[in-house]
Formats: sequence, structure tokens, C-alpha cells
Amino acid sequence: MIELVRTLRLRDLFLLFIGSVIGSGIFRTPGPILRRVGGSVGVAMLVWIVGGVLSLLGALTYAELAACNPEAGGLYCYIRDGFGRASAFLYGWCLFLVIASGSVAALARVFSEYFAQVVPISPVLQTFVAVVVIAVVTAVNVWGTRKSSDLQNWTTIVKAGVIVVLSAVLLTLGHHAKDMVPAMGATEHGAGLFSSFGLAMIAVLWAYEGWQFGTYSAGEVIDPQKAFPRAFLLGSLVLIGLYLIAIAAYLFALGPAATAASDTIAAASVSAILGSWAGKIVALTILVSTFSAANSVILTAPRVFYAMAQDNLFVRRLAVVHAVYRTPVFAIVALGAWSAVLVCAGQLGQFQKLIEGVIFIGWIFYGLGAAAIFPIRRARAGQPLPYRVPGYPWTPILFVLAAA
Repeated sequence: MIELVRTLRLRDLFLLFIGSVIGSGIFRTPGPILRRVGGSVGVAMLVWIVGGVLSLLGALTYAELAACNPEAGGLYCYIRDGFGRASAFLYGWCLFLVIASGSVAALARVFSEYFAQVVPISPVLQTFVAVVVIAVVTAVNVWGTRKSSDLQNWTTIVKAGVIVVLSAVLLTLGHHAKDMVPAMGATEHGAGLFSSFGLAMIAVLWAYEGWQFGTYSAGEVIDPQKAFPRAFLLGSLVLIGLYLIAIAAYLFALGPAATAASDTIAAASVSAILGSWAGKIVALTILVSTFSAANSVILTAPRVFYAMAQDNLFVRRLAVVHAVYRTPVFAIVALGAWSAVLVCAGQLGQFQKLIEGVIFIGWIFYGLGAAAIFPIRRARAGQPLPYRVPGYPWTPILFVLAAA
């Protein structure tokens, strides 16, 4: 039987980690999050830091799981080995029906919305553009893992580079730094602050969504015992740094009040400093960013369906690997096709519910996957581990509690 080949290096895994996470969240959510916490810059920044730390705890936990079990399917395999086939079956189907497909649909829809800002088109054509985006990334991923990873690497470098450059410009030319100090304090206290913090955290977790996708491709990573711990640690720290720098840049450019009032914070910030023409730069950046993020999902998630099919928990044909391209061709096409269906359904008013479902359902399983480290360690008692998560058992425990 033809099998997948190990072709992803440490660099690929690191850029995949970053590219999977940076989609549209950092360009859109900082304003609504600041508004949710009553305009408090201090509380808003704390929300972003806590979200980043939670993702770091999860990533470090998953790095141990991936290092000791580097097979295709990643998180699905951890749930299967830790809690049995029934739980893994449930996760795999949720991933297919909502989590992965919903993420691809959301990213493709955002791509089409920003494409319409560059080239004005009707809502119907926006849906068509979103479907075309899904078709393109599906075709590239069928063509080969190496080709898809190379595309992922370059698009990730471009969007991360643009974030750094734009942030540097906004921090240098922005003149609202003095407005940040008075806005640092909390405007709510007690239960009200706790509730606002929790609601804001939902949006932050969406912005950090995607770091776990790299585990799905563990069966194609070269030297996974070393690659996963290094890529996941460095990727988490880089992401937190990029996000905090970008948010500070928005605040420098607009000030806390205008930032909280904006739902298109990146475009508003750049336009305020460089002029209205510069908004096109942000639109183009988001096009690259969302395309890259959608590619990362279709690069990784079909490996779960491939693993499920091998376990006879999905349609058996999804375990077939193309003889020439060495990719799980039917699993990739199945995810692309269902994602396109969800894009069209989003036009019917169900899209926001879809996004909420991705966040809610996804994090339940992310917590379950991290909790699998305990039964898996017990089963491997006495065996050497290639990597041990620092701070065990508190690192996975804190992440599981937060995900719950």
C-alpha cells in the first residue's frame, strides 16, 4: 500500500504553525475585544497575553504527544490512544463537518469580502470567489505536500513581514501613545469584569486558532522528535510577540477610543497614518493571510480523515494515497468540497453560527487531546520519552481547565 512520505522539515513546521494561526483575526478583532472590556487597554492586552499563554501551554503539551507518536492524524491519534476509538470517531467527524471545514469556509469568505474591496463585485460573485479559493488550495494540496508546504512558507513569510513593517510604521508615526496610560485601568470590576474578560477571550481564541493543525501532518515530518518541540515553542513565542506589537501599533495610530470603535482596525489604522490609499495594502495583506491560512488547514486536516479511514472509522477510500503525488487525494478533495458547501450556506445567514461552532466545539476537543497525555504516559510507563513537556503535570492541567 502506498504511504505518505516524510518531507516537512523544522522550518516548514515552524512556518506552518505561524501560518495556520495568522488569518484575519489580528486584522479585525482587536477593536471589538477592546470594546468588550469597556475600552480598558490594560485588560485588553491581558486578554491577548492570556490567550497566547494558553496556546503556548497547549502547544508544548502537543509537542510531547507528537514527538512520542509521530503518525498522521495527530490530535485524532492522541484522543484515540488516550480515550478510545469512540471519542476519536466523534472528534474526526466534528473536524470534518464543522471545525476544519468551518475554518476553511470562514477564511475563504473573508478572502472574498476583502477581494471585493480591491475589485468591487456583487455578493453572488463574492461567494464564487470564495469557492474558487477553496478549489485552488485543494488542487495545490492534491499536487503534492512539498508544493503545498512551499506555498505555505512563502505566504507566511509575506504576511508576517507585512505585519512587522506596518507595525513599525504605525509605532513610528502614530501620535496617540500618551492616550494609552489613562486607558490602562479597568472600567468594570467583580463579576462584570470576569464576564467581559471571558467573552473577549472567545474572540482571542479565534485569533489564536490553528496551532494544533501541525500535529495532523506528523506522519510527514522529518525528525519529528526534535522538530515539534522546537517549532511549537518558537512558533508560540513569535505569534504572541507579533500580536502584541500589532495591537500596540493600532493603539499608537488611532488611540484607545477610536480603536475600540473600529471593526476594521488594521485598515483604519493604516489609513489614519498613511492616507486612505493605504487601506488597499491591508486588503491585499489579508488576501494573502487568509489564503495562506486556508491552505494550511487543507494541508493538514485531511491527514486525520486518512488516519480514520485506516482505522475503518471513515470511508475507506479516504485512506488512498496518490501513486505519483503521494498525498491523500480523496481526503483532500472531500474536505475542499464540504468547505465549499459551507461557504454557500454562509450566505444564507448561518455563517456567524458556523464560526461560533468552530470555536466552541474545537476547544472542547483540544482540551481532550491535551488530557490524553495522562493515560498515554501511564501506558508508556518505564519507556523513554523523546521530549517531556516542561512543568508537567501543571502545564497540561492548566490548558485542559482553560479549554473546558
